[in-house]
Amino acid sequence: MPHSENSFPPDPSDQDAKRAALTYVSEAFAEGCLDGIDGDCMAQAALFAAFQELVQTYGEEATARYAEGFPDRIRGGAYTVNPQPHH
Repeated sequence: MPHSENSFPPDPSDQDAKRAALTYVSEAFAEGCLDGIDGDCMAQAALFAAFQELVQTYGEEATARYAEGFPDRIRGGAYTVNPQPHH
């Protein structure tokens, strides 16, 4: 049963659980790439699985509203990993 649209996105206070979840996803991603699956294919599958879970949990409308913020976050560098400068 989907949660109320008011409960999305989830409370950001559980940072430890989010870090652990990101570690699991990153490891699965790396394992797929090591098995020869293209990184782009892994990324698209990960996005599909993530949105499928969000829609199941929160519903289409709440998930769509959440996704509307992605363009600004992407352009703003929220998902860009910059190499650390060498000292």
